[in-house]
Amino acid sequence: MTEKIPRILVAGANSGSGKTSLSLALTAALRRRGLKVQTFKVGPDYLDPTWLTAASGRPCYNLDGWMSGRKHVENLFSRTARDADIAVIEGVMGLFDGADADTLSGSSAEIAGWLSAPVLLVVNTHGMARSIAPIAAGFAGFDETVRIGGIVANQCGSEKHKIILETALKTADLPALLGGIPRGDFPELPSRHLGLVTAGSAENCVPAVIDAFADAAEKHLDLDGVINMARGASSLALETPAKGKTASKKPIRLAVARDEAFHFYYQDLFDELRMRGCNIDFFSPIRDKTLPPGIDALYLGGGYPEAYARELSENESMRRGIQKFSNTGGPVYAECGGLIYLSKAIITREGDRYPLLGILPGETRMLEKRKRLGYVEVTLREDTLWGIAGARIRGHEFHYSELLPMDPRDLDGWASVYEMSTRNKTNISPEGFFHAGRRVLASYVHLHLASRPEALECFLENCAKNRFFLIG
Repeated sequence: MTEKIPRILVAGANSGSGKTSLSLALTAALRRRGLKVQTFKVGPDYLDPTWLTAASGRPCYNLDGWMSGRKHVENLFSRTARDADIAVIEGVMGLFDGADADTLSGSSAEIAGWLSAPVLLVVNTHGMARSIAPIAAGFAGFDETVRIGGIVANQCGSEKHKIILETALKTADLPALLGGIPRGDFPELPSRHLGLVTAGSAENCVPAVIDAFADAAEKHLDLDGVINMARGASSLALETPAKGKTASKKPIRLAVARDEAFHFYYQDLFDELRMRGCNIDFFSPIRDKTLPPGIDALYLGGGYPEAYARELSENESMRRGIQKFSNTGGPVYAECGGLIYLSKAIITREGDRYPLLGILPGETRMLEKRKRLGYVEVTLREDTLWGIAGARIRGHEFHYSELLPMDPRDLDGWASVYEMSTRNKTNISPEGFFHAGRRVLASYVHLHLASRPEALECFLENCAKNRFFLIG
């Protein structure tokens, strides 16, 4: 199937060059023009997508070549962008930065090549003049699968500075300058230790911030040039995605924790589960007093439970409800922040201790420095909620907390069921804490499950057979 989808990939010369701000500004300005904009974020990022969702009014999807593979990236892009007027893909780090130093794996360039998406390269030009030309030439000629369609100068000093940059590119016969953003013209986004705060956490200021980004784009970017660049992208030959199996005639009901404390989820996972006949009920462990009725499994995702430790601890009604569900055999899956909530207690950076669910027999502690960051691959050592022994699933870790050593007397029934390896296989360690009798699985790893149909179908088959409950 051949599809003509106007698209661009916004990439940076390096991290911090301004690609997130440029992506938001473009999205907001294009939507203001009445266009339907479908946004994407390259890499394992949960925060930028919330802002892109707010700017576009449509769910933002992650595209990650290392975790999910080319087929999933192409199918996901085709399915979600085919009804849009234009697709804006925000890159990760610098254009060619990824999982390895010698390949495109996990990089923005890899996605640009797979999707034949012209690249809008943003360069921090503070203190730079003609040097923009060799930088642009290097990026444009580095890999034949990647096409630079235009340049945006961020941190531009003045209109005269912009003209100098524009002339340097033009006389060297390089991609055109499609905008110059003056220093301080993009609004500042709120952040915390993992990066930006989510748009949901800053909802009171979101409309004004999005409007300010749109204003900056209209004032300083050649929007018509960007649109023409996107429309000039070649047609894509993509497969029609196959429908997943429906595990049961009776829909599975999955409860998913989602509020200020838990919101690190990939949108394509929910899409894939729904396409397989799964109903998803969101609830708030902070505010709700009971779990959604009639659920079969519970998923506790990542987020910032440490920032809401007091509220989570004081909601004893919810804690009792989850404990009862788990004690009666309801399946529970917890990732990262969900693992913290599942533990006996959390010790904050300030030294305060807050009791939590106590299902996982250990306490967690927040750290001043980051504990883990990077891609990992998990091999299942035993049959679990997501597959049979030997199955492999890729994901990533990113956390500032750790699980403290557990008392061996409390470990009856618990086993480590993941053999976790870093992407280069230099570090292999046990992970994934599973209690087969209680059907509880907790891990610091954020698995990319939407790209593993066999994992989804295994989970839903178990749900249909046992009508169990999941937290992630």
